Amino acid sequence: MKRYFILVTLLIVGLSSCQKYTVSGLATTQASTDDAKIQAYIAANKLTFTKDASGIYYQIVTPGTTPHPTTSSSVKVTYTSMYLSSVSVGKLDGYTAQLSSHVKALQIAIAKIGTGGRILVIAPSGLVYGSVASGDVPPNSVLYYTVDLNGFSN
Repeated sequence: MKRYFILVTLLIVGLSSCQKYTVSGLATTQASTDDAKIQAYIAANKLTFTKDASGIYYQIVTPGTTPHPTTSSSVKVTYTSMYLSSVSVGKLDGYTAQLSSHVKALQIAIAKIGTGGRILVIAPSGLVYGSVASGDVPPNSVLYYTVDLNGFSN
């Protein structure tokens, strides 16, 4: 009985390991696809962006003042978003919310500037909405943001 229990346990652990590998493999494939799209867009448009360790590409147009907001800050921002095809996704003007409530790409980017700052961000899908549609934004969409930080409070 003890051998049977050990065998079943090893089988379950082995099968669940395979499933995790497949899921993470899909995420890695999408990240690679997104990165290739972003690099092609940057090259085709002769742009200069910096790649963050998180995977976003950004260009600080205006650094703004110091200090910079943190994820616990309430930020007031104006931003536009679009697909790499230049089709508009949306615009928010004077939107105030906790930085932590924004998509991960914007959390990372907004923390890089201060009040009065402007940053351009090209975000891979995994740091925006991922494999889930959000409103009119289809799954696995790479988005380009222009973000102005109008102010923040801690």
